[in-house]
Order: sequence, then structure tokens, then C-alpha cells
Amino acid sequence: MTGPEPEAVGLAARLADRSRPLRLFSLTPPRETTPVEDLDRVAALTVERIHGLDLDALVLYDIEDESDRNPDERPFPFVRCLDPADFHAGHLAAWRQPVIIYRSVGKYEPEVLKQWLADQDAERVATVLVGASSSSKTVRTRLSEAQSLWRDTGSIVPLGSVAIPERHAQHLDEHERILRKQQAGSSFFVTQVVYDLTAAKDMVSDYAYACRERGVEPAHTVFTLSVCGSLKTLEFLQWLGVHVPRWLQNQLAHVEDPLGESYDQCVRTARELAAFCRHLDVPFGFNVESVSIRRVEIEASVRLAAEIRDLLAE
Repeated sequence: MTGPEPEAVGLAARLADRSRPLRLFSLTPPRETTPVEDLDRVAALTVERIHGLDLDALVLYDIEDESDRNPDERPFPFVRCLDPADFHAGHLAAWRQPVIIYRSVGKYEPEVLKQWLADQDAERVATVLVGASSSSKTVRTRLSEAQSLWRDTGSIVPLGSVAIPERHAQHLDEHERILRKQQAGSSFFVTQVVYDLTAAKDMVSDYAYACRERGVEPAHTVFTLSVCGSLKTLEFLQWLGVHVPRWLQNQLAHVEDPLGESYDQCVRTARELAAFCRHLDVPFGFNVESVSIRRVEIEASVRLAAEIRDLLAE
């Protein structure tokens, strides 16, 4: 068993360092039905797995059922998970580095969300505020309202937002969304899972040149990478809106080891996006996502994070 992580360096300071790529690792909290006595064990195992990865932050997702966005049958059934803030506060004391906690703001009453923001230690906790999965969804708090609540609490907690390359491929305006969110206070952006390299590069390129035209310093763009260990996982990624190019779908469908193939593709994607962002002078980073319950995929995610750590040190 490894010891605890060294004392944390505030995420705001790391975000201010444009020369250093961000390294994140993301996961979903345990299921709501997880026995209380197992939660500390799960948390301890998590900390042990990611110890030594030299992460800037651990990301905890706030999971929602997105069936309102996609009427097709969900490849995996929706399972309610613990609130990420509760999992962090109650069970992750051994993790002493910063945490980025997603907030699906439509789930929370405004006063609850405002109080949570006011209670956070800004040296250790940042947040990504996420709007509704579709415009037809009934929400308690809209994203614009949540951003106002964040400002009302003093704008101390580092604020992030999502960026979606697939949306840029369709409408060519994701960079404008990013700039508006940046003006509203976001200091970093985390993408949806990237398998379409061209869409990601198009979005970053348009963002970089728009920043130059307007005299704005670009914020960190953190690209999410996720291994795919089965065709069922591939189907789920596509259900979530991730665009997987046809050639890569074929590749994953016909190789003996789709997990190894997707792992290699993630490494190639990271290498190319790192070089591209450095060329454009856009601060960047990578978020390795580990949301599978299959041990082989969890272990592959940890290996990928370690390889990206080494890649960024080259």
C-alpha cells in the first residue's frame, strides 16, 4: 500500500501556469446502492491505483440519465451514483491533491448549489458546471443561473466548463461557446471523449485564432481520452454523442484486442494534440477517463495516464 499523496498545490496556481499541461484522471462515484462499509474500501483502492501518476486533479463526474437527449435504447442501463461531492467529502480524505467536481446543475435547487459553492476550499476543489442534456429537460437551475450563483459566492472556486468537438463539427461555433463561458468566468475546459481527432483540432484551431483576433489569452483545453474494451462500450460512447470515425469503428470491430487498439489510438491522439496545441500556443492537458467497472479497462486507464505523464515530460 502506497502512502498518501504529497500536499496539494492549488489548482488555480496550476491553471495560471500556461507552460505546463494539465493531467487529470476522471471517474464516477460508486453506485448509490454500494454498502456504506464498502465505500471507504473503494476510495482507498482508487487512491492506491492513481498514486504516482503526478495528477493535477482527480475528476469526479456527476452522472445523469441522458435518455431525453437520445431516444435510442441505452446500451447500458442507467445506474444512480453517489453525489460526487458527498463521495469526496466523506470518503476521499486520503487524496490530498485537488479535486474537480462536476455539477449537473439542473439537479440542484439554486440555494443548495450556492451553499455548496460557498462552502468549498478553493485551494482543493474546483468545479465544472454542466447544463441540461437537452433543451426539453425540466431543470431546477439553468447553467446561466449557476454561473451567476458562482459569481455571487465571490468567484473563488476555479470554474470549468465542457467543450464538445462534435458540436463544433456540426455547427462550427463551439469556439464561440468557449469564449462566452470564458468571459463568464471559466478558466479551463474539459472536452467530451475524443476519438475524432479532426473535430478536436478544428475546434482548437478556431478557438486559438479567435483568441488572437480578440486579444484574449486562451484557457486550458483538456482533452478527455477513454479506452474502449468492447463493442458494447463503443456503442455506448456513440450513444453518448462521441463520434468514432468509421475507419476506427472497423478497426475496433475486427481486431482481436479492441482494448489494446483503442489504447494505442488514445496515445497517438494525445501525442498529436499535444504537438498541435504547442504549435498554436494553446495551453492544454489530458483527462484520462475511467468509468468502466471491468478491471481490465480500469487498469488500462491507469496505464494510459502513466504513459501520457511520460509523454508530456518528453
